[in-house]
Amino acid sequence: MNEQITISALYDLNETIAADIFKDCTYPWEVLAKIGDFIKELGKTLPEDEYEQRAEDVWVAKSATVYPTAYINGPCIIGKEAEVRHCAFIRGKAIVGEGAVVGNSTELKNVILFNKVQVPHYNYVGDSILGYKAHMGAGSITSNVKSDKKLITIKAPDMPIDTGIKKIGAFLGDGVEVGCGSVLNPGTIVGRNSNIYPLSSVRGFVPAGSIYKNKTEIVEKNQ
Repeated sequence: MNEQITISALYDLNETIAADIFKDCTYPWEVLAKIGDFIKELGKTLPEDEYEQRAEDVWVAKSATVYPTAYINGPCIIGKEAEVRHCAFIRGKAIVGEGAVVGNSTELKNVILFNKVQVPHYNYVGDSILGYKAHMGAGSITSNVKSDKKLITIKAPDMPIDTGIKKIGAFLGDGVEVGCGSVLNPGTIVGRNSNIYPLSSVRGFVPAGSIYKNKTEIVEKNQ
Protein backbone atom coordinates (compact mmCIF):
# COMPACT_ATOMS: atom_id res chain seq x y z
CA MET A 1 0.00 0.00 0.00
CA ASN A 2 1.15 3.54 -0.79
CA GLU A 3 0.65 4.89 2.74
CA GLN A 4 1.52 8.50 1.90
CA ILE A 5 -1.42 8.91 -0.49
CA THR A 6 -4.13 7.26 1.58
CA ILE A 7 -7.18 9.16 2.75
CA SER A 8 -5.98 9.00 6.36
CA ALA A 9 -2.58 10.46 5.41
CA LEU A 10 -4.10 13.39 3.54
CA TYR A 11 -7.24 14.42 5.38
CA ASP A 12 -8.72 15.12 8.80
CA LEU A 13 -12.20 13.69 8.36
CA ASN A 14 -13.45 15.70 11.32
CA GLU A 15 -13.26 18.74 9.03
CA THR A 16 -15.94 17.74 6.52
CA ILE A 17 -19.65 17.03 6.55
CA ALA A 18 -18.85 14.25 4.08
CA ALA A 19 -16.81 12.03 6.40
CA ASP A 20 -19.05 8.99 5.83
CA ILE A 21 -18.34 8.91 2.10
CA PHE A 22 -14.75 7.90 2.84
CA LYS A 23 -15.74 4.78 4.76
CA ASP A 24 -14.49 1.55 3.19
CA CYS A 25 -12.19 3.53 0.88
CA THR A 26 -8.39 3.60 1.01
CA TYR A 27 -7.46 6.13 -1.66
CA PRO A 28 -9.24 9.43 -2.39
CA TRP A 29 -10.08 8.76 -6.06
CA GLU A 30 -12.27 5.84 -4.94
CA VAL A 31 -14.71 8.43 -3.60
CA LEU A 32 -15.24 10.45 -6.79
CA ALA A 33 -17.95 8.27 -8.34
CA LYS A 34 -19.98 8.40 -5.12
CA ILE A 35 -20.23 12.17 -4.60
CA GLY A 36 -23.49 12.87 -6.44
CA ASP A 37 -25.57 10.13 -4.80
CA PHE A 38 -24.01 10.84 -1.41
CA ILE A 39 -25.11 14.49 -1.56
CA LYS A 40 -28.68 13.53 -2.43
CA GLU A 41 -28.93 11.27 0.61
CA LEU A 42 -27.11 13.57 3.00
CA GLY A 43 -29.13 16.59 1.95
CA LYS A 44 -32.36 14.94 3.05
CA THR A 45 -30.99 14.60 6.59
CA LEU A 46 -29.77 18.17 7.09
CA PRO A 47 -31.58 20.06 9.86
CA GLU A 48 -34.17 22.50 8.49
CA ASP A 49 -33.31 25.10 11.10
CA GLU A 50 -29.75 25.28 9.70
CA TYR A 51 -30.17 24.53 5.99
CA GLU A 52 -32.68 25.49 3.32
CA GLN A 53 -33.36 23.63 0.10
CA ARG A 54 -33.13 26.25 -2.64
CA ALA A 55 -33.61 23.99 -5.67
CA GLU A 56 -33.75 20.32 -6.54
CA ASP A 57 -30.93 18.60 -4.63
CA VAL A 58 -29.43 21.95 -3.60
CA TRP A 59 -29.05 22.66 0.12
CA VAL A 60 -27.55 25.90 1.41
CA ALA A 61 -26.75 26.69 5.02
CA LYS A 62 -28.72 29.68 6.26
CA SER A 63 -25.50 31.19 7.60
CA ALA A 64 -23.79 30.93 4.18
CA THR A 65 -23.43 33.91 1.85
CA VAL A 66 -24.32 33.27 -1.78
CA TYR A 67 -24.07 36.17 -4.20
CA PRO A 68 -27.12 36.56 -6.48
CA THR A 69 -24.96 36.17 -9.61
CA ALA A 70 -23.63 32.74 -8.54
CA TYR A 71 -24.99 29.66 -10.34
CA ILE A 72 -25.54 26.50 -8.32
CA ASN A 73 -26.67 23.26 -9.94
CA GLY A 74 -27.51 20.19 -7.91
CA PRO A 75 -26.65 17.98 -6.31
CA CYS A 76 -24.83 20.40 -4.03
CA ILE A 77 -24.41 21.30 -0.38
CA ILE A 78 -23.10 24.69 0.71
CA GLY A 79 -21.91 24.55 4.32
CA LYS A 80 -22.26 26.90 7.25
CA GLU A 81 -20.56 30.30 7.00
CA ALA A 82 -19.35 29.47 3.47
CA GLU A 83 -19.14 32.21 0.86
CA VAL A 84 -20.00 31.73 -2.82
CA ARG A 85 -19.01 34.89 -4.63
CA HIS A 86 -19.89 36.79 -7.79
CA CYS A 87 -20.31 34.62 -10.92
CA ALA A 88 -19.16 31.39 -9.28
CA PHE A 89 -20.25 28.41 -11.41
CA ILE A 90 -21.06 25.26 -9.45
CA ARG A 91 -21.94 22.64 -12.05
CA GLY A 92 -23.10 20.02 -9.57
CA LYS A 93 -21.88 17.13 -7.40
CA ALA A 94 -20.16 19.61 -5.09
CA ILE A 95 -19.79 19.84 -1.34
CA VAL A 96 -18.55 23.22 -0.14
CA GLY A 97 -17.35 22.96 3.45
CA GLU A 98 -18.00 25.22 6.42
CA GLY A 99 -16.27 28.56 6.12
CA ALA A 100 -15.04 27.77 2.60
CA VAL A 101 -14.74 30.43 -0.12
CA VAL A 102 -15.71 29.85 -3.75
CA GLY A 103 -14.59 32.95 -5.55
CA ASN A 104 -15.45 35.04 -8.55
CA SER A 105 -15.59 33.04 -11.79
CA THR A 106 -14.50 29.85 -10.02
CA GLU A 107 -15.94 26.63 -11.44
CA LEU A 108 -16.59 23.46 -9.43
CA LYS A 109 -17.62 20.00 -10.64
CA ASN A 110 -17.68 16.71 -8.73
CA VAL A 111 -15.66 17.92 -5.77
CA ILE A 112 -15.41 17.86 -2.01
CA LEU A 113 -14.05 21.00 -0.40
CA PHE A 114 -13.28 20.44 3.25
CA ASN A 115 -13.94 23.16 5.81
CA LYS A 116 -12.10 26.48 5.33
CA VAL A 117 -10.93 25.65 1.79
CA GLN A 118 -10.32 28.71 -0.37
CA VAL A 119 -10.66 28.70 -4.16
CA PRO A 120 -11.20 32.44 -4.35
CA HIS A 121 -10.22 33.70 -7.82
CA TYR A 122 -10.64 32.20 -11.30
CA ASN A 123 -10.07 28.60 -10.30
CA TYR A 124 -11.28 25.40 -11.96
CA VAL A 125 -11.65 22.46 -9.59
CA GLY A 126 -13.05 19.27 -11.06
CA ASP A 127 -13.07 15.64 -9.91
CA SER A 128 -10.96 16.64 -6.94
CA ILE A 129 -10.83 16.67 -3.15
CA LEU A 130 -9.31 19.61 -1.27
CA GLY A 131 -8.43 19.15 2.40
CA TYR A 132 -8.97 21.39 5.41
CA LYS A 133 -7.68 24.95 4.85
CA ALA A 134 -6.23 24.10 1.43
CA HIS A 135 -5.86 27.22 -0.72
CA MET A 136 -5.52 27.63 -4.47
CA GLY A 137 -4.02 30.90 -5.65
CA ALA A 138 -5.61 33.02 -8.36
CA GLY A 139 -5.84 31.28 -11.71
CA SER A 140 -4.61 27.89 -10.50
CA ILE A 141 -6.58 24.91 -11.80
CA THR A 142 -6.98 21.16 -11.57
CA SER A 143 -6.66 19.51 -14.98
CA ASN A 144 -8.80 16.40 -14.89
CA VAL A 145 -8.43 14.75 -18.32
CA LYS A 146 -5.22 13.64 -20.04
CA SER A 147 -4.55 15.13 -23.46
CA ASP A 148 -4.59 11.64 -25.00
CA LYS A 149 -7.86 10.84 -23.15
CA LYS A 150 -6.36 7.63 -21.69
CA LEU A 151 -7.24 6.28 -18.24
CA ILE A 152 -5.30 7.89 -15.42
CA THR A 153 -2.42 6.23 -13.60
CA ILE A 154 -1.50 7.67 -10.21
CA LYS A 155 2.25 8.19 -9.99
CA ALA A 156 2.43 7.07 -6.38
CA PRO A 157 5.67 7.10 -4.34
CA ASP A 158 5.96 3.31 -3.98
CA MET A 159 4.49 2.06 -7.24
CA PRO A 160 2.11 3.39 -9.93
CA ILE A 161 -1.59 2.67 -9.51
CA ASP A 162 -3.91 2.21 -12.49
CA THR A 163 -7.24 3.75 -11.53
CA GLY A 164 -9.40 2.72 -14.49
CA ILE A 165 -10.84 6.24 -14.39
CA LYS A 166 -10.76 8.78 -17.20
CA LYS A 167 -11.40 11.94 -15.16
CA ILE A 168 -9.37 12.67 -12.03
CA GLY A 169 -8.24 16.09 -10.93
CA ALA A 170 -6.09 16.65 -7.85
CA PHE A 171 -6.09 15.64 -4.21
CA LEU A 172 -4.73 18.32 -1.90
CA GLY A 173 -4.02 17.38 1.69
CA ASP A 174 -4.89 19.60 4.63
CA GLY A 175 -3.16 22.96 4.65
CA VAL A 176 -1.79 22.82 1.10
CA GLU A 177 -0.96 26.15 -0.57
CA VAL A 178 -0.98 26.30 -4.37
CA GLY A 179 0.65 29.34 -5.96
CA CYS A 180 -1.07 31.55 -8.53
CA GLY A 181 -1.30 30.35 -12.11
CA SER A 182 -0.38 26.74 -11.38
CA VAL A 183 -1.71 23.67 -13.18
CA LEU A 184 -2.25 20.47 -11.21
CA ASN A 185 -2.18 17.74 -13.84
CA PRO A 186 -4.55 14.74 -13.76
CA GLY A 187 -4.00 12.53 -10.73
CA THR A 188 -1.76 14.94 -8.83
CA ILE A 189 -1.54 14.35 -5.09
CA VAL A 190 -0.05 16.91 -2.71
CA GLY A 191 0.65 15.89 0.89
CA ARG A 192 -0.41 17.91 3.90
CA ASN A 193 1.03 21.37 4.53
CA SER A 194 3.03 21.53 1.31
CA ASN A 195 3.53 24.63 -0.85
CA ILE A 196 3.49 24.82 -4.62
CA TYR A 197 5.42 27.68 -6.26
CA PRO A 198 3.43 30.01 -8.52
CA LEU A 199 3.27 29.13 -12.24
CA SER A 200 4.07 25.48 -11.57
CA SER A 201 3.01 22.51 -13.65
CA VAL A 202 2.66 19.71 -11.11
CA ARG A 203 2.40 16.01 -11.94
CA GLY A 204 2.51 12.99 -9.67
CA PHE A 205 3.07 13.10 -5.91
CA VAL A 206 4.42 15.87 -3.69
CA PRO A 207 5.31 14.66 -0.17
CA ALA A 208 3.81 16.24 2.93
CA GLY A 209 5.69 19.21 4.36
CA SER A 210 7.42 20.03 1.07
CA ILE A 211 8.03 23.05 -1.13
CA TYR A 212 7.54 22.29 -4.82
CA LYS A 213 9.78 24.58 -6.87
CA ASN A 214 9.84 22.52 -10.06
CA LYS A 215 9.74 18.84 -11.01
CA THR A 216 13.44 18.40 -10.21
CA GLU A 217 13.46 20.50 -7.04
CA ILE A 218 11.14 19.49 -4.23
CA VAL A 219 12.58 20.30 -0.81
CA GLU A 220 11.52 19.83 2.78
CA LYS A 221 10.18 22.97 4.43
CA ASN A 222 12.64 22.80 7.30
CA GLN A 223 15.70 22.81 5.04
